[in-house]
Amino acid sequence: MDQLITTPHKVDALASARTGLLEPALLKKFDINGPRYTSYPSADRFHPGFTDADYRLALKRIALSDQALSLYIHLPFCPNICYYCACNKIIMKDHGRSAKYIKYLAKEMAAVCAAMDLAPKQKLPLSQLHWGGGTPTFLSDAEMRELMGSIKNHFEFQQNGEYSIEIDPRRVTEADIKLLAELGFNRISLGVQDFNPEVQQAVHRIQTLEETQSVLNWSRKYGFTSSSVDLIYGLPKQTPTSFAKTVQAVIEMNPDRLSVYSYAHLPHIFKPQRRIAESDLPNAVAKLQILSNTIDQLEQAGYIYIGMDHFAKPSDELVVAQKEGRLQRNFQGYSTQAECNMLAFGVTAIGKVDDCYVQSVRTLDEYYALLDQHRLPTLRGMRLSEDDVVRRDLIGRLMCHFEVDASQLAQKYGIDFDAYFANEASELNNLEDCGLIEWHGDTLTVPISGRLLVRRVAMVFDRHLRESLSQGSYSKIV
Repeated sequence: MDQLITTPHKVDALASARTGLLEPALLKKFDINGPRYTSYPSADRFHPGFTDADYRLALKRIALSDQALSLYIHLPFCPNICYYCACNKIIMKDHGRSAKYIKYLAKEMAAVCAAMDLAPKQKLPLSQLHWGGGTPTFLSDAEMRELMGSIKNHFEFQQNGEYSIEIDPRRVTEADIKLLAELGFNRISLGVQDFNPEVQQAVHRIQTLEETQSVLNWSRKYGFTSSSVDLIYGLPKQTPTSFAKTVQAVIEMNPDRLSVYSYAHLPHIFKPQRRIAESDLPNAVAKLQILSNTIDQLEQAGYIYIGMDHFAKPSDELVVAQKEGRLQRNFQGYSTQAECNMLAFGVTAIGKVDDCYVQSVRTLDEYYALLDQHRLPTLRGMRLSEDDVVRRDLIGRLMCHFEVDASQLAQKYGIDFDAYFANEASELNNLEDCGLIEWHGDTLTVPISGRLLVRRVAMVFDRHLRESLSQGSYSKIV
C-alpha cells in the first residue's frame, strides 16, 4: 500500500503547490471544530422546554399558507452496521419492526395535519421530499407503497419538485429502482464512501463498483433526473493514491452531484467508530493531500464547487440556483427550493416550521407511546428570537453564496449593520488580515481561497456559540 512521506519538506511542498480553493496555510491555521450550519441556531442549541404544545402552535401559524412544503422521512433501519456511521440507525433484519414503524409514520402525519385544522380531504402542496436513514431501501416493496400512499393521502406532489431517496446499492435490484420511479421519486443519492477493498473491510462495508454502476444505469433507464454519490475521505486505510482511484471511478460513472465528506472520528459519541483503529486513519498531511487530489480531479472533470462538501455539474440545478442567488441550505443539504417549511417525521427527525425548529424523540418505544397518547413525538426544539432570524439569514447567505451585502441585510431588518455586529468586528478584522474574508464596499465576501473554511466565517456570527458555556461536539470544519 502506498505511503505519503510526512516530512517537513513534503508539507512545505504541498503548501506551496496549491492556490485557489485549497489553501493549505489557511487550512492549517483554522484547523478547528465547528457546526455544519444545516440550521442556525445549530441543533445542539435545541432544548426540552420546547414541547408538543409549542409545535402545535407553530403548525397552526403555517396552516393558512399556500407555500409548498418540504418533507423529510427518517427510516432508521439497516441490515448491518458501517463502522464510520454517525446516523441514528437501528441494526436489524426483522421486517416486522419496520412494518409497525410505517404504520406509526402514517399516524404521525395524520396527527400533524390534524393540528393544522385543515379542511376535510385538504392536501398540502409538496415540492420537496427526502427519505433518509438508516437505509430507506431496507423497506419491502409493500412497505414502500404503504408509506408513499400515506404521504399522498395528506400531500399533493407539485410539478418539478425534488423527490429523493438515499439508496444502498448493495440492497436494490432493477425492479426496486423501477418501483421507486413509479412511486414518484426522481432523484437518488448513492452511498459509496470508498471502493478500495482494504478501506471497505476496515469500515465493514463491502460494495463493488459494478453494483453501484448498475444502480446508476437503472436510474437513468427509469427516468430519474438527478443522481448523487456520497464519498468520505479520512477513513481507515485510505491513502492519497487509493482514494484518487475511487474518485476517478466515480467521475467515470458521471453522476450529477458528488458529496465528499470529511470523516469525523468521534468514538466517544458514536460507538460503532470504536471498532476503527485510530492508527489506521490517515494523518493530517495525508488527509489534506487526499482533499487536494479530489478537488483537482473534480475540477478537471468539470464539476463546480457548490459549498461545504458538495460538487455538481455546471448544468445542475444547484449550480444554476447559486448563480441566480436562489440557493438554500437546510437539513437535507443544499436545495433549489425556496425557504420553505419542512415537516419531519420519524424518530430523531428535525423539522423547521415557521420560526421554530423541532426534533422528535430518539427511540421507537418513546415514539410509539407518545403517538398512542395522541401527542406529537416532540423531544426538543426552539423558537427563534428576532436576533436568531437575522443571524440565520446572514449565515445562510454565507454558506450558500459566500457573500453578504451588509447594506441589503440592514435594510431588510431595520438595523445598523456595524452597530448590530459591533461585538464581531474585532474577529472579522482578524479574519480579513488572514485573507479569509474581504470587504468590497458593503459586501462581505469569502474569497475562493477561504471557501472551504466558510464554516469558520459563519462561526463569527454564531451568538449562541460565543455566549454558551457548552461548546458542543463538532466535527473539523475541513
